[in-house]
Amino acid sequence: MAKETNDVRRTRSDPRPIDQIDRRILSALAQDAERSFQDLGALVGLSAPAVHERVKRLKSNGRIKGTVALIDPVALGKSFLAFIHVDVRGFGKTDPIMALERFPEVEEIHGVAGDTCLLIKVRLRDGMAMERLLERLYAVPNVVTTRSYVVLSTYLERPIQGGISDELTAELTTGNTAVNP
Repeated sequence: MAKETNDVRRTRSDPRPIDQIDRRILSALAQDAERSFQDLGALVGLSAPAVHERVKRLKSNGRIKGTVALIDPVALGKSFLAFIHVDVRGFGKTDPIMALERFPEVEEIHGVAGDTCLLIKVRLRDGMAMERLLERLYAVPNVVTTRSYVVLSTYLERPIQGGISDELTAELTTGNTAVNP
């Protein structure tokens, strides 16, 4: 029997599909999770109790995984943002690689397709901390090489949004690739 290794594409037990109102609620909560149900209701055209029920359902079926604080990395001394491509021999998701999650500087670890095996997002104090992390990576068995991309400026960074753009879906169908914000 196949064992599920992660819950990224977990099936939902809620048979009711997400509708546009749910998406608008999710988008509003992604911007400010402390909004009142009354405020959310005014945004989406529902009563506060109706919004409360929807949010409760979105939480119970796993569509809202949790509520977190967005922390200023500079205030914490973590102004050095980088992405590390990691090439390995064999399968990339190994216990030694996944053990990197114990470092709070490691924000994300992704298995990817393309010219690399893994993509790791890190936020560190400085270049010396990056060097120490790379030393640890190269000590992991089967790590062959890394390519690091240090972020100079961030123009957009946000949590997952609830909406889906009709324009992007239409572009895929029609082949139109013009960019009109």
